[in-house]
Amino acid sequence: MERSGRNRNRISMGNGRSRGRGGLTSAGCRPCLDTVTGELEKQVLKGVSRSFYLTLRLLPAPMRGAASLGYLLARASDTLADTAAVPVDVRLEALERFSLAVSQGGEAPVWDTTLLEAMMDPRERRLLDSTDRMLEWLRKLPAAEADLVREVVEIIISGQVLDLERFGYASRDQPAALEDDAALEDYAWRVAGCVGAFWTKLGFLTLDSGFSREEPSVLLDRGIAYGKGLQLVNILRDVAEDLAAGRCYLPVQDPSDTRELLASHRVWVARAREWTVQGEAYAETLCLRRLRAATLLPALIARETLEPLRSVMWTDLRERIKVPRSKVYGLLMRALLSPHRGP
Repeated sequence: MERSGRNRNRISMGNGRSRGRGGLTSAGCRPCLDTVTGELEKQVLKGVSRSFYLTLRLLPAPMRGAASLGYLLARASDTLADTAAVPVDVRLEALERFSLAVSQGGEAPVWDTTLLEAMMDPRERRLLDSTDRMLEWLRKLPAAEADLVREVVEIIISGQVLDLERFGYASRDQPAALEDDAALEDYAWRVAGCVGAFWTKLGFLTLDSGFSREEPSVLLDRGIAYGKGLQLVNILRDVAEDLAAGRCYLPVQDPSDTRELLASHRVWVARAREWTVQGEAYAETLCLRRLRAATLLPALIARETLEPLRSVMWTDLRERIKVPRSKVYGLLMRALLSPHRGP
């Protein structure tokens, strides 16, 4: 799930005929959901992330519904968490109410006027205005798929809540840092590693062996590592930008000490490389070409992003490292041509 803002994966995990009939392809579910999903996918989803909308269109139909809905719900919670003009306590309350609505299958919350008035981007306002239709969609998904969506969204929201509790009152003059390596790994799991787990479980649920012939437990571990690796790449790329806002996701004693930051940065660059290599191995075992391409592309972009970060200096980090669009197109072609490997 692609994410914008601090918690969102700007390098995102992209999420034939199948043996199972899951998601929105189920005959009993499709007619009642056509109107809801059509508008949400074509207007809301495409509006908040055109690139991830295209990624989702690459997915096999049985996976697409739950993956699209999971993304929309996570993006809505991100909007609640990231609206800096709204007091932290208001955002925390909104996240709690939204989490309850998702987990208990209830109606959409009535949002605080302070929150709605702070929405400067009309696409984000439209996203929050659509939460009632998202929850309707969730209630009508096949039960097993709905359970997976609820599970991943609840974990993501728990990460967003922790983020606000840690950094909600931090500033450039009074920055805060994560306390240790375990805190960073836990954060990466909550906001991205869980997406790798969701992707894997949803794939096997809806496609069975048509998803991958690899052992599910092996693929689950790789998927979690992959998601964590993508989030770590974002953190490493944006460390200077985050620090300017008072947030330091690297576990250092003194966030103002650039030498300590760079030393920690290099350690985590190596870890990010290990985790994203797991993502490449994950993608290569997927049976369907378009699914394989959608899943592999973020790993290839991550590799290109990590290369200059291996020897970066602090002054370089102040200029965001970005893979050129022309390069991304080349990586997409490479992903589309990638062969299937594995069992």
